[in-house]
Amino acid sequence: MIWESNARIGFDQIIAKVPVFMRPIAQEKVSQKAEALVNSDNRKEVTEKDMINAFFEATPFGFHGPLKNDMQALGIDYTKYGYER
Repeated sequence: MIWESNARIGFDQIIAKVPVFMRPIAQEKVSQKAEALVNSDNRKEVTEKDMINAFFEATPFGFHGPLKNDMQALGIDYTKYGYER
């Protein structure tokens, strides 16, 4: 599946912040979720919105705070996709 360059860069940057022992699991779950979102809409490219939605959907709610902090530190604006600070 094709990923927009900014979606792939953001994905890689966020995954790099995941603790090393959880990284492979997070990488697999989030990428599968992002691609499933794209497939469900009959599209062929993962966008930044898909990537962000996948992170929030694949990440347990208790870890959304740290996820938001990591996104903010990386300059990724998740609020433009409906998520609150």
